[in-house]
Amino acid sequence: MIMRIMGEGQFQVADEHLNRLNQLDDELLTALESGDEAAFRSSLGSLLSAIREVGSPLPDDSLEPSELILPDEGASLDQVRELLRSEGDGLIPGLPE
Repeated sequence: MIMRIMGEGQFQVADEHLNRLNQLDDELLTALESGDEAAFRSSLGSLLSAIREVGSPLPDDSLEPSELILPDEGASLDQVRELLRSEGDGLIPGLPE
């Protein structure tokens, strides 16, 4: 799966990492729902760090379509809420059962 972090670039992430990313996404959703800015910043940073850790960066000149677009670390609570409205249940989709 190709994920784009806004303003940063694209990462190829193997499906085997989606469960971990979903857990971090759930923590982000909890922080958003509570409106806790500190927890939101921490959970967004953790999610993006995990994507950078498990993903392989694509070259800047790559024209691959992104399957997911994620906010950058400077995104506000409202900006991420808006992304979630357009994406559905969280930023990272679950694996089909």
